[in-house]
Amino acid sequence: MRTAAGYGATHSDGRPKLGLCVLCGLPAAGKSTFARALALRLQRERGWAVAVLSYDDVLPLALPDGAGTQPRPSQWKMFRQELLKHLECFLVAVITGAQMSAPPNRTEAMWEDFITCLKRQDLMIFSEALEAQPCHLLAKPAVFRPLFLVLDDNFYYQSMRYEVYQLARKYSLGFCQIFLDCPVETCLKRNGQRPQPLPDETIQLMERKIEKPNPEKNAWEHNSLVIQSSACSSEASLEVTDLLLTALENPIKCVEDNTEQKETDRIICSTNILHKADETLRRTISQTMREAKDEQIPPTNLKRLAEELNKLKADVLEDLRQGDRKYLCFQQTTDLPDVISSFL
Repeated sequence: MRTAAGYGATHSDGRPKLGLCVLCGLPAAGKSTFARALALRLQRERGWAVAVLSYDDVLPLALPDGAGTQPRPSQWKMFRQELLKHLECFLVAVITGAQMSAPPNRTEAMWEDFITCLKRQDLMIFSEALEAQPCHLLAKPAVFRPLFLVLDDNFYYQSMRYEVYQLARKYSLGFCQIFLDCPVETCLKRNGQRPQPLPDETIQLMERKIEKPNPEKNAWEHNSLVIQSSACSSEASLEVTDLLLTALENPIKCVEDNTEQKETDRIICSTNILHKADETLRRTISQTMREAKDEQIPPTNLKRLAEELNKLKADVLEDLRQGDRKYLCFQQTTDLPDVISSFL
C-alpha cells in the first residue's frame, strides 16, 4: 500500500510502519502547540497518519471517586502505567488489524478519554456489535498509512521515557525523542497566563531535576533531538522530519545486543534505589541516635528525636516513590548521596 506521497505504509516483511515519539520538556514550554503543528505538517507533506496523545487530556485530575481529591504520587505513577497499557491495546489492534478491546481493571473515565482522543484524530470509529456490545474499530488512516504517535508530556525523568522505549522495543516500533528546550522564565510567564496554572515552585523544581535525553550515557536515547522552543525555521523542521523518518525506517529490534542488556540491567538497578535508600537512612538514623545517647540527651528528648527522624525518613521515601509531573523530588534517581544529603 502506498500513500499519496508515495511512501510505503508497511515494511518489506509486511509489518505496518509504526512509530512512537516522546515529546518532553518543562510545562508551558510550547509542547502541545509544537505537537499540533508537527502533526499537520507531516500529514500534509508526508501523507502520514499522526496522532498526538496529550497526557494532560487523558490522565485524571482527581480521583475517580468524585471527591475531587488529587491522586497521590504513587497513584499518578499507576495512572501513567495504565495509560501505556491503553496505548498498547491500540498498537496491538493496528499490528494485528483486529478491533481494539478494552483492557480489564481499567479506570473507565481514563479509557473513555483515551478513546475520545483517538476518535477526534480519525484513528478510531465506534460501532455496535451484533450482540449489542460496543466495540472500537480502526479507522482507515490507522491502517493504510504510516502512523506516528506523539506522546506529549513533561517526561522529566529518563525512567518515564524508558517505559515508552520498552513498549516500542516489545513490538519492534520506531522510537525517537524530542526535547523542547525553553527558558524557565518563559515557562513561568506562560504558565501564569493559563486558566489553571501550576505553582511556580513546581516548575522551578522540575527545571532543576529534569533529565534531558543523554545519548552518550544511554544507548537507547541515540535517536533524540533537542530543539529550542522558539525554533520555527525550515532547517529545524527538516531536522525533526529526518529524526522521525529515521525512527520509522529503523524500528527497534526485539532482541538487542549485550549493550542493550547492560542498559536494561542499569535501569533495573536504578529502580531499586528505594530499597537502597531505606537501608542507608536506617543506618543514618541509628548512628544519629547513638551519638545523641553519648551526649546524654534526656530519654524524653531521645524518643521525640527518634519519632521525628523516622517521620522524615518516611517523607523522603514517599518522595522517591512518586512518579508524576506534579510531584517532584527524587523519583528513581541513581544519585544516592544526593538523597542522603537532602535527608541530612
